[in-house]
Amino acid sequence: MYPISRCSQRLALRELTAADVDAVFGIYGDPGITKYLSFEPRAREQVRQIIDRSIASAGASPRNEYALAITERKDNGLIGVGRIAVDPHQPRGATFGFALHSSVWGAGYGVEAVRLLLGLGFGDLRLHRIWGARAPLNEA
Repeated sequence: MYPISRCSQRLALRELTAADVDAVFGIYGDPGITKYLSFEPRAREQVRQIIDRSIASAGASPRNEYALAITERKDNGLIGVGRIAVDPHQPRGATFGFALHSSVWGAGYGVEAVRLLLGLGFGDLRLHRIWGARAPLNEA
């Protein structure tokens, strides 16, 4: 399934592009944000490589990874990254996660992003199970 495009009231999911490196680095390179993620802050070059791999995997058939930009609909600005990864041992199952820029924390975008990702997974991709986890430090 390519390209992905899914919208809610305030947010949209779209495919990542090479032009997103700086915006994603603003998230993945920030120690205040990554303390809630499963990895340490990334360097800009690492972020570029992640995006390059995501762009390449978007064209795979079958597609097993959906790494997507989370944008605000009002200006199309990238505020986060969401990911669904199909489990190779359970093709009808997947894991998902997301990260939002700290400037938009507390506005309810996390719930909206989760609904978009789960809608994509259960609706468009017809998955039966989707696993997610949250960082224990992330009380919200």
